[in-house]
Amino acid sequence: MTALLRKEERALLYYVAAYLAVGVLTLYLGEPELNTAYDLALASGTTLPFWWFVMFLSMGTMAAFISISVYWRLAGFKCDPYLMPITAALTASGLVFLFRLRPEYAERQFAWLLIGLLALVVITTILRNLDWLAEYKYLYVAAGVLLLILPVFFGQEQYGARSWLNIGVFQLQTSEFVKILLVLFLASFLAENRRMLSAASNEILWVNIPAIREWGPLAAMWGISLVILVFQKDLGTALIYFSTFLAMVYAATARMFYIITGLGLFLLGGTAAYHLYGHVQARVDIWLDPWPLMGGSGYQIVQSLFALGSGGLFGSGLGQGIPSLIPAVHTDFIFSAIGEELGLLGACAVIILYMCFVFRGLMIALAAKDDFTALLATGITSLMCLQTFIIIAGVIKLLPLTGVTLPFISYGGSSLVANFILLGLLLNISHEVNGQ
Repeated sequence: MTALLRKEERALLYYVAAYLAVGVLTLYLGEPELNTAYDLALASGTTLPFWWFVMFLSMGTMAAFISISVYWRLAGFKCDPYLMPITAALTASGLVFLFRLRPEYAERQFAWLLIGLLALVVITTILRNLDWLAEYKYLYVAAGVLLLILPVFFGQEQYGARSWLNIGVFQLQTSEFVKILLVLFLASFLAENRRMLSAASNEILWVNIPAIREWGPLAAMWGISLVILVFQKDLGTALIYFSTFLAMVYAATARMFYIITGLGLFLLGGTAAYHLYGHVQARVDIWLDPWPLMGGSGYQIVQSLFALGSGGLFGSGLGQGIPSLIPAVHTDFIFSAIGEELGLLGACAVIILYMCFVFRGLMIALAAKDDFTALLATGITSLMCLQTFIIIAGVIKLLPLTGVTLPFISYGGSSLVANFILLGLLLNISHEVNGQ
């Protein structure tokens, strides 16, 4: 069985390798002027000569993914054969557009990618049995609070959020790793208390709710996380945490009471944040009507809308657009660049890849052997789905901008490594499912 799973996985990875090769050749062989752009980037800090840069990063990326598949075959790892190719396709898309937009950032992203893949190998090697993780739920709370507190006192503020720790040669966004601890805590707590949370032991205003001793620790952990994130002013990450919290609670209890109450709290918290924080108010104002502000704070979203509109159905062609007009296009707005140069069809293809990831994740959750792993798989999948939705919705002006990254595609080392850790946990659950 292991051999068949890995054979199917490698066959799909070869298609991804071909896709990456075509993307790189389209950019750099077909557009000589991009070589000049790269030479300018080379002078500003990129360390590899042009052709070695392109070849090393492209071939190295796919060699790393295929090597992991071969290792899993030798180690008898029976994980889902589709999640790795889906992730590789998303990662390859990110590298192609980083080559296009910021070649020097593509080099850094490749370094973070290797760290993320190493973390994936470690997770899928030493944590194949996840049962013991359910025993340390309050340790996850303590570690999560610590990681959130550190940037408040020692962090650097960027784009209105104080979420980054400067550690020598690189910066670390601790909130990206807290989301792993959040999912682990919620999965372990909900698996232990789902029956009590689903049942009704008290009645308030004709609504049956559990006793406070049953949902108190859950609400306390959620509240502490949101309060600290408010001090960091990183409300985009707070929204992801909050949405994941609601999704997992509903998956565990199937009670709409928690969703309705949570949405009410969200409206109250959002209203308070709007009046307390200027950058939140600015983002809401930009969301409602960016056109009067297009010469200032609304410039970014207006340029994103222009880029998406100019892309049309088929796009302007890879390397033929002008996405560089969008500030921070390689991080928050990389989806706009995809929509401009690959068109609606290319943007929908990326969304379909995320939908396939979510589908496989939910299938793994449904087949999980116990409540903890089922909720853990649900939480990881919900987190990935919600983060993708929130950033794409912000880029197309469906929601206010939040400043979070597009998983596996946007530039961001902390996000990339954290997502590969989550992928490793999900693959471990699928290994248990296929080994039953």
